[in-house]
Amino acid sequence: MNPAQYVQEKAAASGSSFYYAFLFLPKPRRAAITAFYAFCREVDDVVDEVRDPGVAATKLAWWRTEVAQSFAGQPHHPVMLALMPLAAEHGIEARHLQQIIEGCQMDLEQTRYLDFPGLQRYCHLVAGVVGEAAAHIFGQTDPQTTAYAHKLGLALQLTNIIRDVGEDALRGRIYLPVNELQQFDVKAHELLNRVHSARFVALMKFQAERAHRCYDEALALLPAADRRNQKPGLMMASIYRALLREIERDGFQVLNQRVSLTPLRKFWLAWRVQALGRI
Repeated sequence: MNPAQYVQEKAAASGSSFYYAFLFLPKPRRAAITAFYAFCREVDDVVDEVRDPGVAATKLAWWRTEVAQSFAGQPHHPVMLALMPLAAEHGIEARHLQQIIEGCQMDLEQTRYLDFPGLQRYCHLVAGVVGEAAAHIFGQTDPQTTAYAHKLGLALQLTNIIRDVGEDALRGRIYLPVNELQQFDVKAHELLNRVHSARFVALMKFQAERAHRCYDEALALLPAADRRNQKPGLMMASIYRALLREIERDGFQVLNQRVSLTPLRKFWLAWRVQALGRI
């Protein structure tokens, strides 16, 4: 298996909504975003799949070194072998990859966030930076598009957090800010034990409203000159916002199940943005 095949399989196997947004890109940009996304999957899997924190930390340290060596002209991992020939042309910098690793490192060291500003820092590293690099790959021409990409990354990550409350609790992680748990009188042990209550629903409505605001703010920040090039990001906004609305309609039953959209619906939402230019 060559590096291009490796990253293609890594991206497709994840089943992520991101994959549907890639389908409509021209081949060179699709190759770049696929390799970049495969990198994100590799480092994220270190945190999610390696049970020993010490081993996971060692693996992330290896990735830091691999990124540095790759940008110095000596890539070794198939993902970096696929990514490096495309990096300069598409604005992918070493700092992007190192910051994403830094965000994954936070998952090894921190399972609670005292307030939203603290959570926002984490979201910036694992999603905002991803959005920034992706915007370059998609063909950013206006510097203001970076602010849009950061805000959209935050909206997508907040949606992930809402969707994954139950799964994260099984790993002992709570991404909902402590002061907001206190505000709605939801105890951490209730989340860890998957106790669904009216208080929990009120808390989650608060989280969903914040995520919706972030989507609205992101769309308002996107310059008209870049709207066409940034269609893949708009596809992601459409898919993830549809997911958020599905979770809301379902009464935030996220503690004991994972709410998802069908592949056909994801493809239709992506196609609608591609064909009609709206979400």
